Amino acid sequence: MAASAAMDGVVAAALRSVLHRVQQAAERSSRAPQQIRVVAVSKTKPVSVLREVYDAGHRCFGENYVQELVEKAPQLPDDIEWHFIGNLQSNKVKPLLAGVPNLAYVETVDDEKIANLLDRAVANIGRKPLKVFVQVNTSGEPSKSGVEPAGCVDLVKHVRSCTNLEFCGLMTIGMPDYTCTPENFKTLSSCRSEVCKALEISEEQCELSMGMSADFELAIEMGSTNVRVGSTIFGAREYPKKQNQ
Repeated sequence: MAASAAMDGVVAAALRSVLHRVQQAAERSSRAPQQIRVVAVSKTKPVSVLREVYDAGHRCFGENYVQELVEKAPQLPDDIEWHFIGNLQSNKVKPLLAGVPNLAYVETVDDEKIANLLDRAVANIGRKPLKVFVQVNTSGEPSKSGVEPAGCVDLVKHVRSCTNLEFCGLMTIGMPDYTCTPENFKTLSSCRSEVCKALEISEEQCELSMGMSADFELAIEMGSTNVRVGSTIFGAREYPKKQNQ
């Protein structure tokens, strides 16, 4: 019991620290902290630990693996706003939507095929439109998912033509060593400018999901509205066995 209470304190304190740092970064960039959404990325963490973050008042969580999210979601309150932030395989679209009724966002739409599958699955279930981000490969790494920046506008237009999807913005994952992260963030911001010009929408209508544990403050200062923070809140991840996406 004492160990559990200590863990409660550690995770809640880590969450408060992240939210405070988000507030400071927002103020440095002359933005309101309420404009920044913090997605607590809980992959590999047990439901009991997610519950501690929930009990501390947080409602926005992100998962990378469909199976893990489908297993966790029913064990937690349904007022959680789930974000799927991993690579989404075609054969996992139906299980994801069927298994997580309170799925709020898919942040990793990177081609028309996935957009079409999500659109059809939402229609078949009869749920409200699904909010999506278009993932952009800003680093040019072959190992990373995401549409090339040059194809971003066309993919956004396609997503907006899907009646059961709600386009919300653009998402990227920076370089793993963070040396080029500012350039990656600048590229995503440039993509937003092109999208907003082509679609004749305001920048407020196109969010930027960029920034993780190591660089979320920089991301906020460079315009991010959605940061995905995992280990800084939950501690180091544990991989007891290979996850099945």
